[in-house]
Amino acid sequence: MHSLIIPSFLQSHRLTLLAVAAVLLVVAGGALFAQVGGERGIAPVAITTDIEVPGIEVDVHANSGVEAREQAWREAQRIAWTRLDGPAIADSVLDSLVAAIVVEEERIGPRRYIARLGVIFDRKRAGGLLGGEGTQARSSPILILPTLVSGGTSTMFEVRNPWQRAWAEHQFGTSPIDYVRPAGVGGESLLLTYGQTRRRSRAWWGVILDEFGAADILVPVARLEYLWPGGPVEGHFTARHGPDNRFFGEFSMRADSIDKLPEMLDRAVARFDEMFTQALAQGTLRPDPTLTLDKIEVSPEIRALLEEALRAEDAERAIAAGETFDQAFSDIPPATQPVQAPVATAITVQAATPDPRSFDAALTGIRSLPGVRGLAVSSTAIGGTSVIRVDYVGDIAQLASDLRSTGWQVTEGNNALAMTR
Repeated sequence: MHSLIIPSFLQSHRLTLLAVAAVLLVVAGGALFAQVGGERGIAPVAITTDIEVPGIEVDVHANSGVEAREQAWREAQRIAWTRLDGPAIADSVLDSLVAAIVVEEERIGPRRYIARLGVIFDRKRAGGLLGGEGTQARSSPILILPTLVSGGTSTMFEVRNPWQRAWAEHQFGTSPIDYVRPAGVGGESLLLTYGQTRRRSRAWWGVILDEFGAADILVPVARLEYLWPGGPVEGHFTARHGPDNRFFGEFSMRADSIDKLPEMLDRAVARFDEMFTQALAQGTLRPDPTLTLDKIEVSPEIRALLEEALRAEDAERAIAAGETFDQAFSDIPPATQPVQAPVATAITVQAATPDPRSFDAALTGIRSLPGVRGLAVSSTAIGGTSVIRVDYVGDIAQLASDLRSTGWQVTEGNNALAMTR
């Protein structure tokens, strides 16, 4: 029987080593929590179809501050109705159309009320007076990744910032763009970063779009330059589109002070929405076709019908060329029963993915196999082993053989495969 002999110098310091190891584990655990914890992420507001008219400036004098506020709100309703080109109606009717008054900023004095208000009209009640907008085309779901560039740093969801808040809190109403706005909480802050916008891997983008149920990507970038502490702020706004981060459009705005910055950013979001809406109407805002990675398979029944139709067309051309009916149709075999489509089997594949490039190569390699009808990533582990569910026409041994033929080292298990380079 052998016993483990520990050198004396290790025995004397083993408690110290254990303590150091414990401290390292605590620090590592804290660092991991710090990457996903803390105050980050802003939940987007629910989109309503009501009609909102924001940014109405009012300044009313009256016998008291309360009376001035009531008069100012009525004045704001009339101004908002005029901006919508609504017909002339009585104030009592207008009151019944208003769903809410949004106070963006206000100051109340003893006999004066100064404010910037927003008026929301109920679409069901006001829509008939304003006229229908007709059938409006809707975009495919588009993932929005707002990026703020300030002080030489580009941030998205790593920390809360005013640009993310502007997109989360903006009310898009009846916009034809189907925005998918991540909250940026938890692991989303690790997945959705400015570095992701520079990736070209369709496999990586496919995983992200599947996660959020989107089909396209838009990256609105706000570059803020503070001309003076607390003073004017210049904003340069650029839109990027698709997995290749292509330039889509740009414009500039200016806020006279930091207090006016949220208002400027909200106007920038509305400007972006107008840009995207116009592009959708012109047909220039459409998903990149390379983002659809699923292979398209024609069923055997449809393939048999297409082949029969092609043979019939060849026979008609032959008859037109002077051949007899029997000669033209002599090479057409009799009709056969439709072939039943093969059934795909779900097989679990564990792929070694030490880095993003290997993850991309694993997905691409599996998709390229002829028997693969689809796949889904069950778990992604960069630096470890990712799990992929593969729908394959054939058995597990045949899938392992196909993978080996493309250069992968494959180990077979119980209805599961392990692949590595």
